[in-house]
Amino acid sequence: MCGIAGIIRLHDLRDGAPPTPLESIPEAWLDTLDESIRHRGPDGAARFRDRSLNHDGIVIDVALVHRRLSIIDHAGGHQPMVHDGERLRPDLTYQPGETPILAHEVEPRKPLVAVAFNGCIYNHRELRKELEAKGHVFETDHSDTEVLVHGWNEWGTGTCSHLDGMAAVFAWRRSDASTLEFVAQPGEKPIWIGFENTTGCRIVCSSAAAVMRLAHLIGKPARPLECPDIERGWIQGLGWADRIYPGNSLWQKHGTSEFEELDHSFPATRTTPHTPSQFNEYIERAVRTRLEADVPLGVFLSGGIDSGLIAAIAKEHRPDIKTFTVRMPDARFDESEAAAETAKHLDTDHHTLDCQPEPASDLVHLIHQLGLPFGDSSLLPTYWVSKAAREHVKVALAGDGGDELFGGYRRHTIAPALNRYRHLLRLIPTRLLSQRKPGSRGTYLARLVNAARYAGYPDLLDMFQYLDFNKLVVESEPIRIPGNDRIDDPLRYDFDHYLPDDLLRKTDTASMAVALEVRAPFLARELIEAALRTPLDVLMPKGERKGLLKQVARKYLPDTIVDRPKQGFAIPIGEWFRSDYGSMRTLLYDHLESSDPFPGLSDAGVNISMDYVRRMLREHDAAGEKSLNPWHGRDHSQRLYMLLVLSIWAKWLASIR
Repeated sequence: MCGIAGIIRLHDLRDGAPPTPLESIPEAWLDTLDESIRHRGPDGAARFRDRSLNHDGIVIDVALVHRRLSIIDHAGGHQPMVHDGERLRPDLTYQPGETPILAHEVEPRKPLVAVAFNGCIYNHRELRKELEAKGHVFETDHSDTEVLVHGWNEWGTGTCSHLDGMAAVFAWRRSDASTLEFVAQPGEKPIWIGFENTTGCRIVCSSAAAVMRLAHLIGKPARPLECPDIERGWIQGLGWADRIYPGNSLWQKHGTSEFEELDHSFPATRTTPHTPSQFNEYIERAVRTRLEADVPLGVFLSGGIDSGLIAAIAKEHRPDIKTFTVRMPDARFDESEAAAETAKHLDTDHHTLDCQPEPASDLVHLIHQLGLPFGDSSLLPTYWVSKAAREHVKVALAGDGGDELFGGYRRHTIAPALNRYRHLLRLIPTRLLSQRKPGSRGTYLARLVNAARYAGYPDLLDMFQYLDFNKLVVESEPIRIPGNDRIDDPLRYDFDHYLPDDLLRKTDTASMAVALEVRAPFLARELIEAALRTPLDVLMPKGERKGLLKQVARKYLPDTIVDRPKQGFAIPIGEWFRSDYGSMRTLLYDHLESSDPFPGLSDAGVNISMDYVRRMLREHDAAGEKSLNPWHGRDHSQRLYMLLVLSIWAKWLASIR
């Protein structure tokens, strides 16, 4: 579990002699990348440099940067991991501040392979045996990184499909001057890529902030800033920094036209039902393989069945397993008592931790560190949970993926009705519905009606639905055009979009901010494949949310826990905007009432209507007032939060230009 970064730069000899390697990629550039990922890996740092001359007269300079959070094989798992075709070569790497080692000068003829890797490969022991049977000789005791070094030599660009794990990889192979970057689906660990015009560099990094910061430090980004996905709250790409989409790999033989973008995504057909006993086997194996660590490990425990099931199975394999929950500052959103009940039933070594939230300063810190206008307010409690748990463990198991794979959201059960009765739902006048409270029946029905009128199921996930968005963004024509796409598999839609773009980005951002590795057993490869192949009426029999998963859970947990209503992981952000809890109202108004709340967005084609923003502020305050009028005000909790993070991000971006 780490942070990775690197730079690739090409020089054509027809343009004259290339600069020296240290002029081509200065150490100061690597320092910038290193500083941006330092928080992800406080246990170690190293770099690798190499230069290759392609037969077409192209000189390729490459530099890899790594920050390590040491979890498995402390002695042997150092990165970047370099292999010369015969043995590992840690002597070809160096630490920040040391005299750079130029691998092509030390070993000019060896077919070097270098890998920088972020994540954990849970089936590394099985893959090691498979590769050893093919003649590969391993030197480390049990490093999962070495599997990638030998795997690329054996399987090439197909390496990703052999892995069960969370993996983001940046690798270099001198023999054909090629680089490989890939992100294993569903995307627990990120890779962001940026192109810089002046020097022709390609920047690769775990951090979008690092890519944007370095691109502006050394020149002008190759592409202009693109419109952020304001309506949804999560970002696909910004032009300056584009991500490798989960399940994709990017292989490029530099200096030639050889280039491949490969798709390793999961199957799309639900034609093979799997039984509860089969899923029990898959989940048991997933939990067991995620218990390997050379550091203290625990389980995040909430009041739901996902984490309870994981903790129950973990307890069977590690009787001394520790479970953790954090007491939230608002009792309405606190699951610590429910978690304690589950822990008591399982007889785990349970710890209820108290967090020390500082919402305003924590939010600014996280958005600056992420470098994206990420609009999910549950980022804050996830950060507080991670920060509190990090004082006790270095690895935590969590229930991410259970809702998306097994149908845990209310919108999963409402989607068929949305498809079937869409024309009737459109007729309901939303102006008659009270929208004063988040999550109320009136608010939810209004969202459903607007989804039926405009974008369908995806609109249920949007913070700014069609009408609100087109009031917010001033254009001569609507910037969003309502679509009529029918979503018959809402679980798959959420797995492909909401899970990687929102939930996993939130978990990665919050946990890595405090150098905590979070593992998600529900995202084991065979479990994902089984869930995506199983028909929806088997996963949710008679429309029951998580019906099949509940059948599995009853083997381990009593009915009182299995049938406990879903609470969710949230904070009363809208109330904090009214009461100024943690200085959140002050932060909101300092940003949205400043002279230029969103600097630079107009250059990206985004013109925010400040009249509509001020109207939202007034309506939100009015919704918190006592009134007999059910239409007095309107709750804008998440929309205002999105605008706040957008302003924080835009001002940060302006400061690095």
